[in-house]
Amino acid sequence: MNVRAQINYWLSLNQSDYKKLAEKMTELTGKHYTRWSLNGKLARKTVSVDEFELIAKIFGYKIELKEINPLQ
Repeated sequence: MNVRAQINYWLSLNQSDYKKLAEKMTELTGKHYTRWSLNGKLARKTVSVDEFELIAKIFGYKIELKEINPLQ
């Protein structure tokens, strides 16, 4: 999964942008986010699982893991 592409898709669906997303993340967590800090995390591929789950929740989604055929 390409995290940046998924977030861009959600932003597009909701007619939103990184600035609004960063403001909502800051509001919900108390941690300071900016559009630049989010963009940097996406460019460096350092978005945490918790941050991705939060972003999904903001857009009305839930991240779930589903077992598939295990590697042998």
